Amino acid sequence: MIPPVTPATGDAYITLLGRSTWALVNAYHAVLREKGLRPERVSIVTEEPYAHDASIAARAIRIVSGGYGFAPEVQVEVLPEADFVRAGQTIRSLARDLIQQGFRVAIDITSGRKVTVAGALIAVSLAGLDLRHIYYLAMTSTDDVAKPYMMIPHQIQRIRDIMEDAEARS
Repeated sequence: MIPPVTPATGDAYITLLGRSTWALVNAYHAVLREKGLRPERVSIVTEEPYAHDASIAARAIRIVSGGYGFAPEVQVEVLPEADFVRAGQTIRSLARDLIQQGFRVAIDITSGRKVTVAGALIAVSLAGLDLRHIYYLAMTSTDDVAKPYMMIPHQIQRIRDIMEDAEARS
């Protein structure tokens, strides 16, 4: 007999990896520290030219999470380069599956390339999926930011939640 599946009740985090692994890791760290998110699952979505950095990003996600006392399941999804449609389909499917499992889904677009970010947000929007958060680590300067989050002056960085910002203006 197959045991019944208990729906998830936690958070899932989808993050887009582009040219900067530091941007991905620092945005994740900021979300944990500033927003209090503790995802049970983290999905790193990247394009083929950046796939070699995905294992580094996954290891960093595990290390940062461990510093906050939890250990999420981390997976990597590799997309073809600059395929707007495939990026949208993949991320929409991933978000839909997580939502159907009962997760509250957040997406971080900080490190993603424009084609992946646009594909993801358009596809998720058209599908009417209930994303809880869309995070972006805004920097007022990009000088000397390829280092750990806590080593970058906080006055030049701010974690933004596009969903929260949009609701505040409604």
